[in-house]
Amino acid sequence: MKVNSHIPVMLVETIDALSILSNGIYLDCTFGRGGHSKEILKLLDSEGRLIALDKDLDAINEGKKIKDKRFEIHHCAFSEMDKILKKKNIKKLDGILMDLGISSPQVDEAKRGFSFKSNAFLDMRMDQSKGITAAEVLNTYKEKDLVDILRNFGEEKFAKKIVKAIIKYRENEGPIKKTLELAELIKNTVPIKNSKKDPSTKTFQALRIYVNKEIEELENALPIAFKSLKPKGRLVVISFHSLEDRIVKNYTKLQMKTDFISKKIPIKLSEIKLAPFKIVQKMIIPNLEEIKQNPRSRSEKLRVIEKVMEAK
Repeated sequence: MKVNSHIPVMLVETIDALSILSNGIYLDCTFGRGGHSKEILKLLDSEGRLIALDKDLDAINEGKKIKDKRFEIHHCAFSEMDKILKKKNIKKLDGILMDLGISSPQVDEAKRGFSFKSNAFLDMRMDQSKGITAAEVLNTYKEKDLVDILRNFGEEKFAKKIVKAIIKYRENEGPIKKTLELAELIKNTVPIKNSKKDPSTKTFQALRIYVNKEIEELENALPIAFKSLKPKGRLVVISFHSLEDRIVKNYTKLQMKTDFISKKIPIKLSEIKLAPFKIVQKMIIPNLEEIKQNPRSRSEKLRVIEKVMEAK
């Protein structure tokens, strides 16, 4: 079955989770091909506004096709959302959506270099206007640094073995420039034991996350997002892998820590530190029907956090 590149993940669940106010102001941090944004716009009245961000110029060009006074799109990383909001004189938001990771169109377009299933230059940059490519990382970084990247961002247990093969290839054959060149090297290095997952998956994931500074960007963006919400405003995060989800979960837990006061101690409620956020519902995963229609959605997790009050 051919995967539809334009299927927004958990569309109904995401829109429900945002609890859209018709006159609200919303931020779509990762426009992609606009699936979620278009649904948000349907629920806004003439007073509502939607701002979208994306690092990918292809996504920006797609967003510019939306001719709607309530909508605008900006080319930047979502960790820079505060700069855009300040520029637009927007104090607070009613909701923020973060659909993390890579989009299907980026994977499906071979020339972007994200996929190990088609041959292309090892680029992997979401923003092709700047930054270092995956090829540059592979061919210039030291052995220890490459091992750290594969372990930290790909959780690859064969990281050392793969990197040794990369270093040997660099020395004997020259630079690794193509996706299938790297995929074949990994295939010949890693023992395969009836796994349904391609042995290149974790290495490609690690390189992509490193090249695009995805973890760093998420860590920087979360406190800005929480600060930018109005009371009762919601942050909805869709994550693709455990690294992203762990960061969201741990950051939320940290923000929800409150003072533990024994019931025996006489103290006013106003003197107790209360959590400024609450988890609206348990983590949501795609249903079987969605996974059947869009197999790439199988690893997705959706978390919903609501701001209760301004943090003291």
